[in-house]
Amino acid sequence: MSAKYYAPTGGHPGQDQLLTDRAVFTDAYAVIPKGTMRDIVTSYLPFWDDTRLWVIARPLSGFAETFSQYIMEVAPGGGSTRPEADPEAQGVLFVVDGTARLTVNGASHDLTEGGYAYLPAGSDWTLRNDGDAMLRFHWIRKHYAAVPGLDAPDVIIANEQNIAPTVMPDTDGKWATTRFVDPADLRHDMHVTIVTLQPGAVIPFLETHVMEHGLYVLQGKAAYRLNSDWVEVEAGDFMWLRAFCPQACYAGGPGPFRYLLYKDVNRHMPLRPMGIGR
Repeated sequence: MSAKYYAPTGGHPGQDQLLTDRAVFTDAYAVIPKGTMRDIVTSYLPFWDDTRLWVIARPLSGFAETFSQYIMEVAPGGGSTRPEADPEAQGVLFVVDGTARLTVNGASHDLTEGGYAYLPAGSDWTLRNDGDAMLRFHWIRKHYAAVPGLDAPDVIIANEQNIAPTVMPDTDGKWATTRFVDPADLRHDMHVTIVTLQPGAVIPFLETHVMEHGLYVLQGKAAYRLNSDWVEVEAGDFMWLRAFCPQACYAGGPGPFRYLLYKDVNRHMPLRPMGIGR
């Protein structure tokens, strides 16, 4: 599988360009196109040196409820020795450009393109860009919902290039998912996977389910059905789907359509409004 992933580089559109774009924000879904990720919409974080980021999802009324997602851009020599301020936040890192030097619980790892790290809540970790090129990676964060009697998950370090995708039944290999976590491991309350649809492949029914989704398109383009609308999406676009938002997809080609997918899993449904009584 090719290790080519889209990564934003910022910049600023010229005064001669049209305002029209594909950005959509509704109660059921949002589409944040790659063209919106410009210099003037970046953010910065405490204790991160030579680093900026695009926040593409955050817990917000009428938007993402269970997670946040950043696209981090770390210049050579940059990084953090105090990256995570919330001891109850677990994280997933996925590298799309460059190499990250990740040290977690005393062990160091080089995460190259396609590199994945799962960092349990309370992990002692640092991250640096020791190379001479820009580092870009996704950082997905979620409050960990601990369950009495279940141990906390372990640190996971992997690369998608070394994982055989799981093919969906009756698809002739045209629809597959690269999994970093065993779906039967109930210690995990979120999954971050990579979905691959070959040209002509479809999600052939309107999925309607309890999992909230974040989808960042790594490669290719497709027509995506979100609620009652068809939208066109391409590499660099981000989609947020509310729980139970109907969804389907048609990958038209010419190359594979691939996206980084977040979903919340394996926990009882809260019986009070989100954020109350925690």
